[in-house]
Amino acid sequence: MSERAFWLAVLERIAAPVLTNLAARQLKVKMPVEAQPHKVDERAQFTHLEALGRLLCGIAPWLSLSGLSGEEETLRQRYAKLAQEALDAATDPASPDFMNFGRIGRQPLVDVAFLGQALLRAPDILWRNLPARVQDNLISALEMSRNCQPYFCNWLMFSAMVEAALKECGRPWDRVRVDYALRQHEQWYLGDGIYGDGPQFHWDYYNSFVIQPMLLDVLRVVGDEDPTWAAMKEPVLTRARRYAVILERFISPEGTFPPIGRSITYRFGSLHLLAYMALMHELPSEISPAQVRCAMGAVIRRMIDAPGTFDEHGWLTIGFCGHQPNLGEGYISTGSLYLCATALLPLGLTPADPFWADPPCDWTAKRIWKGENLPADHAI
Repeated sequence: MSERAFWLAVLERIAAPVLTNLAARQLKVKMPVEAQPHKVDERAQFTHLEALGRLLCGIAPWLSLSGLSGEEETLRQRYAKLAQEALDAATDPASPDFMNFGRIGRQPLVDVAFLGQALLRAPDILWRNLPARVQDNLISALEMSRNCQPYFCNWLMFSAMVEAALKECGRPWDRVRVDYALRQHEQWYLGDGIYGDGPQFHWDYYNSFVIQPMLLDVLRVVGDEDPTWAAMKEPVLTRARRYAVILERFISPEGTFPPIGRSITYRFGSLHLLAYMALMHELPSEISPAQVRCAMGAVIRRMIDAPGTFDEHGWLTIGFCGHQPNLGEGYISTGSLYLCATALLPLGLTPADPFWADPPCDWTAKRIWKGENLPADHAI
């Protein structure tokens, strides 16, 4: 199996249970709700939207990829159709799988934002080619999330992302929510490619899960609407390049990375920012696309192949390397885990792109531990 074929097999294994069941309007019936025992009923109110928003956020660039042929194009067309049917089922108030976009709790803001980020990454498939009825329902879902008050941390980017998605759809959007999120994160920048998650620094992967990919996507859509925002674009990109270097260096010669901080059950979703920089051809010069492919592939293979990663029906289980339910915080449930799909963003590059076409090569940690005399690492 080629490396791309392996990544595609991972995509299908992760996506199939969610999209096929939701397209059939049976997701709430078929998807289990694994969570901390005292949190199952609470998380059941949010988990289905988590699965949809996070999954589509990761596979959206592939769903919209043109120029494919053969079996992969057939697969892409199938999943693009399933994604559109899933959006219909999730946003139709008459559907048994109609989701909570802001009626209960704060959590819906998070996953409406991931859904909005997916829309930005595949606007033709996930917006323009939808029937008008589904478009109206999707807009209602985005707007409903405004009922959810963000916490004073990375959650501000969720509010900004929803507004960026509304702008992409040509609907009224709130500049203040965007401006507040961008300005606060500028104040929370700590140096050397790292933002605080709010006023304090946390050792975790939220710079990759949320903060930096959403900063890049929001600025890509609205950055030219205000001179202050436009001035942020280059520094934000420079910081993201540095953080991509850090993430690549975290990957050990064995294809592991430090299981540090909260939400590690998102598994290889911890590499979201590295995957995004590869997709956008914005990797820094010191790391090649091929070494990122090989490093990320080693991590993905190690995690996917760990016994217990999936249950007997193909749903992801709580864990980092296999089934480790004690690693799940109180906000973690089955749907949360589908943020791992964001590591699959480079499938949105064609097979001829250097990311896929260049010969395999070792990544930084593997080269250093083999004794290669590489240049020293430097802060920015």
